[in-house]
Amino acid sequence: MPDAEPTTSPVDERAPVRWGFGDAAAGWVVAQFGGMLASSLVLAIKGLEPDQLDDLSLGWVAVAQLGLWLGLLGVPWLATELKGNGLVRDLRLRFARSDAWVGALWGLVSQWGILVLYLPAFWLTSVDVDEFNAPARALSDKATDAVGVVLLVLIVGLGAPIVEEIFYRGLMQRSLVRRLGRVPGIVVTAVIFGASHFEWLQFPALTAFGLVLGYLADRYERLGPAVVAHMVFNLAAVVSLVSGS
Repeated sequence: MPDAEPTTSPVDERAPVRWGFGDAAAGWVVAQFGGMLASSLVLAIKGLEPDQLDDLSLGWVAVAQLGLWLGLLGVPWLATELKGNGLVRDLRLRFARSDAWVGALWGLVSQWGILVLYLPAFWLTSVDVDEFNAPARALSDKATDAVGVVLLVLIVGLGAPIVEEIFYRGLMQRSLVRRLGRVPGIVVTAVIFGASHFEWLQFPALTAFGLVLGYLADRYERLGPAVVAHMVFNLAAVVSLVSGS
């Protein structure tokens, strides 16, 4: 009598993870090079000099941003596809209903917390809130109409949080936690995240926020809360700057 066919589905086996910090470092380099190349091409198309980058419209800023995102998103996708089980499984690119309120709460608290963090600098030095907000203000000032506001929200409020969380809290943090341990991995990732914006006045704030995002990704074992917190944090700044408050 022939053996009966199995009635249960085969076990969902996962391939061994072979990606690591080397892939994250390569992704960071590719992203920086891609960003510089895309920006140079956009400037050449517009007939502008390198020091006129701030003169680009939001539409062209979005095009230039794609070069940066190529590395930040493309390398994690490629690394996890070739050396693991894909973005969702390896980097835990998952969302739960509770991520909406958890992420929103942490995003708003982080905005206010950073202002408190900088109060001593505002009181004791010549640095003021306007100087601190200058990089974000330079971008928000480009949103002069409804189309500009939509582009600003898409770039800053949606695109950047998703791409950056996949790269920093996904590929980089998980690889560093495996190599250095939980707390050092989160801290080093936050420092790299802060430094990667190349805004040294804002570096402490970005690093502190990176610690919050790293905690969320580690605490909930998925990227959902960190992505939402990052979105709310950025969108709160966008609303404040665009409204002129």
